Amino acid sequence: AVVSTQSTGDTDVMSRSKIVKFEEEGKTSDGDDVVVISAIPRAREVGQSYITSIFTTLYSQLMAVPCVLRALPDILLVNGPGTCIPVCVMVLFLRLVGVCGGRIVYVESICRVTSLSLSGLILLLFADHVLVQWPQLAERYRRCTYIGRLIS
Repeated sequence: AVVSTQSTGDTDVMSRSKIVKFEEEGKTSDGDDVVVISAIPRAREVGQSYITSIFTTLYSQLMAVPCVLRALPDILLVNGPGTCIPVCVMVLFLRLVGVCGGRIVYVESICRVTSLSLSGLILLLFADHVLVQWPQLAERYRRCTYIGRLIS
């Protein structure tokens, strides 16, 4: 059986429904696949002040702990919303203490053409791979790898 653990922002109804649809379409013939979807509060809403985001990030970090401990991922594939930072920090911590070997791969949004998002800038510090969809981002940020457009 394949176990897939997906996390979304707690207010992100659209992503949750897309995950369910994607996972249903990808079921194997034996039907033993297991899908776990966790909802984690966003660390920071778009436009939220940096001062108040300290508190929401700490709350989100606490809420990410059980999700990551259940999954103990070998690889963590994340994208830009404020939900991913607490999960990445927890996986990094568990890797540093030897609990899991989780490698962190961050995919920047195709909307980011000239600069990285705040999540991208933070994850440049410790993600194993930061993947971008525009060549100028890879030129500007040396740790980024240009992969082209994921969706055409």
